Amino acid sequence: MSSEAEVVVIGGGIVGLATALAISRRFPAATPVVFEKEAEVAQHQTGHNSGVIHSGLYYKPGSLKARMTVAGARRMVEFCREHGIAHDVCGKVVVATDATELPRLEELHRRGVANGVAVELIGPEQLREIEPHAAGLKALRVPSTGIVDYVAVAKRYAGLIRGRGGEIRCRTRVLRIVRDDGSWVIETTAGTTRAKNLVNCGGLHSDRIARLAGFDPPVKIVPFRGEYYTLIPTRQSLVKHLIYPVPDPAFPFLGVHFTRMVHGDVEAGPNAVLSLKREGYRKTDFAARDAWEALTFAGFLRLARKYWRTGLGEMYRSFSKRAFVRALQRLLPELREEDLVPGGSGVRAQALEPSGALVDDFSIQDGPGVIHVLNAPSPAATASLMIGEAIAERAGRVFAWAQPH
Repeated sequence: MSSEAEVVVIGGGIVGLATALAISRRFPAATPVVFEKEAEVAQHQTGHNSGVIHSGLYYKPGSLKARMTVAGARRMVEFCREHGIAHDVCGKVVVATDATELPRLEELHRRGVANGVAVELIGPEQLREIEPHAAGLKALRVPSTGIVDYVAVAKRYAGLIRGRGGEIRCRTRVLRIVRDDGSWVIETTAGTTRAKNLVNCGGLHSDRIARLAGFDPPVKIVPFRGEYYTLIPTRQSLVKHLIYPVPDPAFPFLGVHFTRMVHGDVEAGPNAVLSLKREGYRKTDFAARDAWEALTFAGFLRLARKYWRTGLGEMYRSFSKRAFVRALQRLLPELREEDLVPGGSGVRAQALEPSGALVDDFSIQDGPGVIHVLNAPSPAATASLMIGEAIAERAGRVFAWAQPH
């Protein structure tokens, strides 16, 4: 099968779908085509996260993450209300459990204010009013944080794309990309498509797709698996909303925390361990190519040398439920091992520089007729509508056909 398209978006996760939706709205004649290798959309990062609508609290003021997440959270709530998608703006608390965390909590408060997020420093008495079973010296209350079903959001994006004449082609894995006479020839498991323009939203494979298209990305995707436990039904009352620790500023991971899910369950976690497979959701998952690329990458080796103690601690928690529970008990002292059962897991597509630096901000690169989304981890789902619109706006500059509606 061969076909032609004005624009192909590679990747049917929430960012790829939001991008295709934004392009279809900005350029109605474009009729984007989305290639997704799985049988359905939203099967990887979108379908394996904790469903939090992030407020924009953590991110460096002025960064893409900060701007897009603050605006994206509002837009996400509006979208869910408009389309009847289950969500709840329940709020969260970020809890300092010892004195060494208080300066970092103050810095989070400063960042929140700078980013335009409604935040409030509260003492232990107010904390107990909000979360009666939580313990801490001080906390940050963030009322704008919410929860949502992101798979339902992604499927609604897909429905809107189809309603505007676009296509979602599942079971379509990209094999080869060639630049030919100003167009892109994309060979897939479902046939060949000639596209005038290309957007790479490949998530866990975004760096590889970029290389297929002849672009040498300045980063490599290194996958980190996050593992969760779930509170048993009779103990879900321990958590009213969301309870987070004060994060380590050296890492983009937020530490183990408690999240009440939109459908009623309560998740605890995640940790953060190197995954030996880019889509490795189980401890035993292994792919030789993925493991070799990660373990021989100079950037990962530099990161591992610097933070090996932290990495060993995360791995220990991966195999020791007792250690996992001890970390959670800092926030919720009443928690017991028997209160938790194994839950799901997710894999974060973390872009890493050769220097060993973790890329913290969203990273979007472009060239003639092509846009690459090279780093869009959490909170990309929250910010997906904003990311999609930013890419559509950029398409107006780098896609020759683009004429705004």
